[in-house]
Amino acid sequence: MARHVYQTPQTRDDLVEIAQYIARNDLRAAMRFLDAAERTFEQLAGSPELGARSEFLSPFLAGVRRWRIRKFEHYLIFYRPVSGGIEVIRVLHGARDIDAVFEVDD
Repeated sequence: MARHVYQTPQTRDDLVEIAQYIARNDLRAAMRFLDAAERTFEQLAGSPELGARSEFLSPFLAGVRRWRIRKFEHYLIFYRPVSGGIEVIRVLHGARDIDAVFEVDD
């Protein structure tokens, strides 16, 4: 059974922003990042319980999980399992103030 990956508009913006940042120094690395993110999304869609639960105050963020992008471990995928796959909410660098980012998004 095929699993689906649903990306929020913010997720797509995050991916573009991160790839542009990486491309400043290495265009090939930016392309590898995008490929690694897509592969990780597919892996999570097939096994949505892999990620650790994240705790946020907002009820909108209930059930959100996080997982690192393979070979780009500083980048975290925030997603929630949904019927038939996952919904990717954000992709963020782990050094960011994650709580503050989600507080603004809320």
